[in-house]
Amino acid sequence: MCKKKKKTKGYKWTFSSVGGAVRVVITSGKDLLHLGELDRKLWTVLSCPVQGLEFDPVTLSLMDTDNDGKIRMDEVVAATSWLTRVVSDPDMILKGESSFPLSAFNTSDPDGASLEKSARQILSNLKLEKDEISVADTSDKVKIFAETALNGDGIITPASTEDAALKDIVEKIVATIGSATDRSGVPGVNADHIEAFYAAAADYAAWQDAAAADHDAVFPYGDGTAAAMDAVNALKAKIADYFMRCKLIGFDASLAPTLDISPEKLVDVSGSDLSAEGEKIGACPLARPSERALLPLKGGINPAWSGAFATLKSLVLDKAFPDADSITEEQWNGVVAGFAPYTAWLDAKKGAQVEPLGLETVQAILKDDRKADLLALVEADKALEAEALAIEAVDKFTHLYRDLFKFINNYVVFKDFYTKATSLDSIFQAGRLYIDQRSTDLCVRIADMGKVGDLAGFSGMYILVCACSSKVKAQTMNIAAVLTAGDVRDLRPGKNAVFYDRDGVDWDAVVTRIIENPISVRQAFWDPYRKVGRWISDKVNKSASDKNDKALAGMTATADASAGGGGVQAVKSSFDIAKFAGIFAAIGMALGFIGSALASLLKGAFALGFWKVLLVILALMLVISGPAMFIAWRKLRRRDLGPLLNANGWAINARSLVSVKFGSKLTSLAKYPKLTAVDKKARRRARIRRCLLILLLLLLSAGAFLFFTDRLACIGLPFHKEKEPVAEEVVETPAPDGEEATAELPAEAPAE
Repeated sequence: MCKKKKKTKGYKWTFSSVGGAVRVVITSGKDLLHLGELDRKLWTVLSCPVQGLEFDPVTLSLMDTDNDGKIRMDEVVAATSWLTRVVSDPDMILKGESSFPLSAFNTSDPDGASLEKSARQILSNLKLEKDEISVADTSDKVKIFAETALNGDGIITPASTEDAALKDIVEKIVATIGSATDRSGVPGVNADHIEAFYAAAADYAAWQDAAAADHDAVFPYGDGTAAAMDAVNALKAKIADYFMRCKLIGFDASLAPTLDISPEKLVDVSGSDLSAEGEKIGACPLARPSERALLPLKGGINPAWSGAFATLKSLVLDKAFPDADSITEEQWNGVVAGFAPYTAWLDAKKGAQVEPLGLETVQAILKDDRKADLLALVEADKALEAEALAIEAVDKFTHLYRDLFKFINNYVVFKDFYTKATSLDSIFQAGRLYIDQRSTDLCVRIADMGKVGDLAGFSGMYILVCACSSKVKAQTMNIAAVLTAGDVRDLRPGKNAVFYDRDGVDWDAVVTRIIENPISVRQAFWDPYRKVGRWISDKVNKSASDKNDKALAGMTATADASAGGGGVQAVKSSFDIAKFAGIFAAIGMALGFIGSALASLLKGAFALGFWKVLLVILALMLVISGPAMFIAWRKLRRRDLGPLLNANGWAINARSLVSVKFGSKLTSLAKYPKLTAVDKKARRRARIRRCLLILLLLLLSAGAFLFFTDRLACIGLPFHKEKEPVAEEVVETPAPDGEEATAELPAEAPAE
């Protein structure tokens, strides 16, 4: 890692090459003091999410001052500037310790002096006698303010006063209006609760006073008015239905059988348990309607409604019409209208929140009128707000003092990732995934699954997208696990794995998606041959499957034909000796052809020179695997973590490359010891398989070599050296007298 000093905006920064990019190096408190001067274009990260990081959520929330769920550069600068200003020695921040000595506060700064004073107050509240403050001391705010009557949050509790009457009213406000949690952790009330309580009490008392002013009209049946109105409402619709039936009969007497209760209407339920048929019986009229239109009060009521009618009669009708045998519709409407004042009064009801206290209690509270005293107590509590906020500032200080430098190493630079990747120390490493005899430490939470395909694919990494669920934490999440070593033949969507988070809790993980990219150059070398092998295997399997289906179809058709003949018939033997003889002859010819091909190959190899054939074979293998290896090499050099983090809400400002050497540290493969007691047969079978594979590759390469040499010869390239023609000797034979001499060619040599 090369380091170089560079002057930027008046300050000399130290830079180094980390992860394929030049980054600033933070090595001293002086660097932190000048962090705000660092050019924003030189930061590794522009913003990061608050959620989904392996970092103290309290510290992250304290840094996220605008509460937008993102931590931006200005917020990091503000936190750093404040922290370096309130400590006497900024170099102490680099230690990242949980405790801070009180003597190390910069008391010449107003904020530093306030923090020192508040820290001592916290220790006093906790009854601790020591000269340092820690995160554990400041985190338990409930304990800090447990014994404080007033704590500056504007919320008072029963413990905020010694006045018994005020304590009682505070408790009643909490019980009726609601509460807010005090810094001490106890439910209390603020000024809004007090105002709402006294307004509700006044409204409720005024509402009750309105009823008392016109008691007889509002309560026509005295204290039983509410029950009487409930009884009226229970039968109002049924009685209206009864009088309408009577009107229709008066309009047309022929409608009486239709509107009345007739035996025919109960035929369908007469054969069953009538006590269980209350709903059907209740659907019949309340009483037998007639053109007289009188509602009987002494009998003749539908049994399904007799109970409700008896209640109505005792609470209302007997009081409104004593000694009456029946009432008319007008009389009934008068009864209903008599509840109008009561209904209007109920509709005007206010202050229902304090009704459970009872009217007398409410009137007593209003008469005592301690509202001003309660509000004054709230103001006295607010007067201590500055001191309370200073105490909370100490909590912010202890968290930032412990965590800020670590955060900067994961924000301004990626130092923790590139120097401590295998220890899962960077804040975006979610944990470790175990799958297929390996483990990977580069696992990142995925906040937006929609961005995985768009962004993670640009990373150039081989990524397993996994859905994880934990029964221990009762949570689910999605992760992107990057594989940087090993084979990928057995990896597929749906494969199960186990994920361990940073707390050591195991999660069930299922591969839901695979983003394929090269893992190594070695894998890329064999990739073309594996693809060809898979293609051949698929073709063979498909052919075998088609033939199997065809054979099964033939057997099924034969069986169906036999069954259709009326009985089981003997199936004729399909064995044909001539056919099998032909098959054996074909097999023999194939073996002979293969033998001839091998002989030709060997002959050609010895004729050309065996070492030349090997060179050609190697050249052919390079031609086949070279492009894939070159593409893999280029992609491996460009593997970038940035797009993957973008899928989790990060805004990455610089390249974060994962080189081959560094990537080998992120994925750990299973390593087995060499065993001496290995099955000899299994070892022999493995050797035979390797030899057959090598022989097959050599034969294919040699065949390709001979094929191309023939092609080159066809187009006129003198790949083979042609033999020079030999002049044939002509032998003249003397002819007998009178005949011409003839020339004879030498006899051809017998074929070898």
